[in-house]
Amino acid sequence: MFPRQVNVQQAPGVTGDFATRNPRQSVPSTQGGFVAGPLGLTIGAFAWADAATNTVLTSYGNGAPTGFVANTLQGTFPQPGSDSGFAILPGFPATAFSSADFWVTNAGSNSVTVGMKAYANNSTGQVTFNATATPPTSASATGATLIKIVSAGTGGALPVANTCTGSISGTILTVTAVGAGSVVGVGAVLSGGTTLTGIVAANTVITSFVSGTRGGVGVYSINISQVVTSTAIAVSGGGLTLTGANTSGVFALGMTISGTNIPTGTMILDYGTATAGGAGTYWVSAPAVSAATASTVTATNAMLLTVDSSSTGVWAAYDTITGASVNAQQINATGATNANLTGLGGAGTYLTNGYQTAVSVGQVMGVNSGTETKWIATSAGAPGELVIMSAQALG
Repeated sequence: MFPRQVNVQQAPGVTGDFATRNPRQSVPSTQGGFVAGPLGLTIGAFAWADAATNTVLTSYGNGAPTGFVANTLQGTFPQPGSDSGFAILPGFPATAFSSADFWVTNAGSNSVTVGMKAYANNSTGQVTFNATATPPTSASATGATLIKIVSAGTGGALPVANTCTGSISGTILTVTAVGAGSVVGVGAVLSGGTTLTGIVAANTVITSFVSGTRGGVGVYSINISQVVTSTAIAVSGGGLTLTGANTSGVFALGMTISGTNIPTGTMILDYGTATAGGAGTYWVSAPAVSAATASTVTATNAMLLTVDSSSTGVWAAYDTITGASVNAQQINATGATNANLTGLGGAGTYLTNGYQTAVSVGQVMGVNSGTETKWIATSAGAPGELVIMSAQALG
């Protein structure tokens, strides 16, 4: 492959390279180690671990990142003709570092000076720099509203304990059948098997959906390579099926559900067939204490953000909402991931990840696209240039 550019001087490194031989520290994970999430993982960027299992790493997430993904030559070429391999494929092993000195690309629009704080873009993991407590902003509106969400599905079965029949070859799980009401969710922990079929390894986690029917019969990636012939497998959490009218139009990841015999704090963790956020199946954090054929299931612990036509900039998933009356809310779903929402970056409706007192119409709100981290710049650089980033304070 021919190079697309020739430098007068050799570059000191590439994004994600270790910049010094100073001590480095990786983030501890569960047995089997971290793996890249369903959309893969970007090298030379920050990453977030899933809260449920602390196993799956993504290049997007809420709040401060778990760590930084170094360039250790584990990347693949994502498409023919690509001249860089800075992506880890879904389900492949990955490592997050909590301490080291790295070369990173300044993805911001301002020049970097020594001592500036590093900010993690919550949608991409890219690194920008600025003074302490000066996160990058991406949008604002003079007329915005936060309304409490209470969504009710009136004809659905309560969550049941998840079971399936399947086999494992390497890091591929093939599900051939699921139990009544069961949902196979990304992030779920598997168990089961016998001495004849092979016993599922401890802390085996589903890392991504590959093909078939999401949440049901199909192919999934897992984090630990093993061989298990066709057998009954238990899947952690519960399977929720909503068949009735969705009265408020929004069910989404991170929302807390309640209803008869549903344990307190049960959360929606993944979509099965309910990709639009309404009727369909969901993987939730726990089954009901006692199953029922039908009941009313209510989802709360989220707010509906409505942005009016005064909107400027781009409102994106995982951005942090700012405003005088806003308490650490982040955008958790947009119209791109939930068909019952209308926000696609501008005016419209979005779902947040928290619950608070409603904010009335006319509130001035904005969003920060990055979260301040503990990391700092130890060299200077213009936009697009390489900068040394360290987890160690100067002095």
